[in-house]
Amino acid sequence: MKFSALHSLVVALASCNVVWATSVPRCSESLNLTDSCYYVPLPNVSVSNATRTVPWGEPTIEYANGTTCCSSLDQVRTALDDIDAKLLQLLSTRVLHENIQAAYVREATRFKSTEASVDDPTRNQQVIQGAIDDAPAVGLPQIIAQMVYRNIVNSSVLFEECIRNYIVTKATRSSTHMNWIE
Repeated sequence: MKFSALHSLVVALASCNVVWATSVPRCSESLNLTDSCYYVPLPNVSVSNATRTVPWGEPTIEYANGTTCCSSLDQVRTALDDIDAKLLQLLSTRVLHENIQAAYVREATRFKSTEASVDDPTRNQQVIQGAIDDAPAVGLPQIIAQMVYRNIVNSSVLFEECIRNYIVTKATRSSTHMNWIE
């Protein structure tokens, strides 16, 4: 089940089917040894004090033109910076859209009559669990889906509480001010 446009972007990014520059990378099949790191709970792995020659291992991203990513940490960071910019834009759409009056999270607040109704633990868990359940299908580690969505949901609740309380406070002040004038 897909819960939001952000979820769709995370799914697309995780499956390596996102356009970087003019090439489309695809995930290599060489991740078999670390497959258990893609599922919750994470495996209990002891800390290794070994020093490795950098870069170690083989590139795991191959572009359609046959080249691989990445030959340097800077190249990895540049690609992550591009993805982060897209994630921020999508989060903006989730919360603010093009205009603060059209925010989806803010809009949800209009349908919540009390402070207690803003935080819906059942719905919150449904969103988080949906992301966890969908993560393996696109190669996204479940721990990343779980933590990202937990933080998105928790921060959305805080934002909604702020909006609701601001609107209620503003309405109360306006009402009090209008009564005083009359």
